[in-house]
Amino acid sequence: MIQSAPASRQDQTRSRWLTVLARHRGSLEAPDSPDYWSRQYDLASRDEITAIQNEKLAALTPFLYENSDFYRRRFDRLGLAPTDIRTLEDLPKWPVVSKQEMSEDAEQNPPLGTYLTIGESEWRDRGWMQFMSSGSTGRPRTFRYTHTDRQYWAWANARALQAMGIRRGETVFPLGGFGPHVWLWGVMEALAHMRIGMIPGGGMDGPARARIVDRFKPTVIACTPSYALYLGRVMQDLGLDPAASSIHTLFIGGEPGVSITSTRRRLESLWGARTVEFYGCTEASPHVGGFSCPNSADSPATFAHLLEDVQIWETVDPLKHQVVPQGQRGLTVCTSLNSESSPQLRFLVGDYTTLDRETCRCGRSHTRAMGSFAGRADDVINLRGIKFFPSQIEEAIRAFPECGDEFEIVLATNADGLDVMTVRIEHPQSGEPAVALAERIAQEIRSRCEVRAMVEALRPGSLPKTEFKARRVRDRRVK
Repeated sequence: MIQSAPASRQDQTRSRWLTVLARHRGSLEAPDSPDYWSRQYDLASRDEITAIQNEKLAALTPFLYENSDFYRRRFDRLGLAPTDIRTLEDLPKWPVVSKQEMSEDAEQNPPLGTYLTIGESEWRDRGWMQFMSSGSTGRPRTFRYTHTDRQYWAWANARALQAMGIRRGETVFPLGGFGPHVWLWGVMEALAHMRIGMIPGGGMDGPARARIVDRFKPTVIACTPSYALYLGRVMQDLGLDPAASSIHTLFIGGEPGVSITSTRRRLESLWGARTVEFYGCTEASPHVGGFSCPNSADSPATFAHLLEDVQIWETVDPLKHQVVPQGQRGLTVCTSLNSESSPQLRFLVGDYTTLDRETCRCGRSHTRAMGSFAGRADDVINLRGIKFFPSQIEEAIRAFPECGDEFEIVLATNADGLDVMTVRIEHPQSGEPAVALAERIAQEIRSRCEVRAMVEALRPGSLPKTEFKARRVRDRRVK
């Protein structure tokens, strides 16, 4: 009798990890109630959530050690064994993983780096899709995912879409270039899983998409906030009224939107529709990270739900990256517990928010990010020692409804060697009305950000339009 060779430690830890993941994937095929895809997990108690996280952590760390050279080197360098991190209480032993650390690994080990937990054999056997981070804060990092990941993404995203009130009978119009970015691909997998109809919106310009809305009557559009503003104006230019269209839900992602109250109100007024959002990142939460529920925008402060049975969320201080107490603002850190290919351990996502573990009025018991996610630490502008976010400038501009939708922040060094900021807006009038508006916006910026800015009013159409993530900041300062 020929005996098969014993499984390697890589195979053993992978098998255990996938077994644990499969154990905690309830209500996979269809929602088990009108309001929840999975009551078992969406309404889980704090003790139940903690037990799931601890069980997954205990299987995750050996899997990382045996299947990722990046993690094995890091464990060895820190003098830690995988068994040293088995529960939530053990997490502070592991310093957060930064984007820079991943980028350096990719540069030293091109083209993929060594932070993933699948190799060429797994990719060739059951590879699904390769993505890249947006590169907005550094060199893009590459990530490969398997069909196992795809199935878990569809399940997690379906839970979020169910919470957002998107149901069978809708027609969703995803608007994006469908390049190597994660969000809309994961959304489309979830919509297919939920048997919700879609009209793919890639490869079209604004007028073509506007005519699709007018002709085929989709009920939901999925895009960035800046593109939703742009498409609404395109419809108006064509003599169509977005507020009278079939669209009743703006499903946004990719950049802050719901958290910027004035932008959300402008969107909802333009389209006569409600706004909901997804939050996540390519690295550690490629499926949904944060998402809206029916109560998200009606509360005194907006918030986003998190899925804690498939992710562990923490907030840390921006300097030493130490965990901050609940209710205190900090930077987001995510441990992904829902992936075969990229289950990162304490990845520094880096958005500012405040976590709250009170049960929501919708019944969901998982942690909420209060105020949603308004600014990424990497996006902070430091002008002569004063720090502020582009979202604060956006709030100041949106306070004036007569402004156009586009704006641009230009940082430069003047002839005296002083760093200065010019904010460029669009306004339909010239002369005195535009000058007066620019002065009022400059005062509003100074009030919100404690920094002086020159505001320049341009004719409509002067600033570039964006389809994916808006690039609002042009830094031309002398380094």
